[in-house]
Amino acid sequence: MKAMIFAAGLGTRLKPLTDNLPKALVPIAGKPLLEHVIIKLKAAGFNELIINVHHFPDLIIDFLKQNNHFGIRVVVSDERDELLDTGGAIRKAAWFFDDGQPFLVHNVDILSNLDLNELYQSHLKSQSLATLVVSKRNTFRYLLFDDNNQLCGWVNEKTGETKPSGMNNLLFYNKLAFAGVQMFSVEVLSLMEKLTPKFSIMDFYLSNTTTQKMCAFVPNNFKMIDVGKLNVLEEAERFVNELG
Repeated sequence: MKAMIFAAGLGTRLKPLTDNLPKALVPIAGKPLLEHVIIKLKAAGFNELIINVHHFPDLIIDFLKQNNHFGIRVVVSDERDELLDTGGAIRKAAWFFDDGQPFLVHNVDILSNLDLNELYQSHLKSQSLATLVVSKRNTFRYLLFDDNNQLCGWVNEKTGETKPSGMNNLLFYNKLAFAGVQMFSVEVLSLMEKLTPKFSIMDFYLSNTTTQKMCAFVPNNFKMIDVGKLNVLEEAERFVNELG
């Protein structure tokens, strides 16, 4: 099975750690974030990975070599010339997903107890273009789903902005927070061919809600942490140790 890890971000919220280190290599409980994610994917049967890089890319490439690519096929999608955003990153890596099978995309800064095989099977059963891992947690930006778990839109509750713009009766939708993990059917790549090299995957979703089936996956007893800010590093250490 194939997967992509988003590891190209600048990690600005983790400064000064990321002044000389990519976010992917920030250590949590003695291991870089990237290693935690690779080990999780490998344990679930994902044995072919592509990792996009931009910020201190050579440090990530060297780290992979030093660890013998963790005994699986691991290749790099080099974005050192320009960050392509989340959608553009998948589009650039399209060549890698050449087996016609669904593939996973996982943010490098997300640690969780998510059962990736359960996600994979849910995606196969739904026959959707994309399956987004979401949860009920407090934030101000929510994805909006109908009672059939189909993606319908997005809202920023701080600003009142909605996508698509002009959405009404938001109370009729289920508000869920994206968890940085998603499954795709390979058909998504042909839709992306028509787009510019740089674009957001979330904008891609929200511009296709009326023509494509995109589903929510809400895990049971879900625990996760987004290691995006300095003030969560200690909590992330405890989280990893509790997961075992």
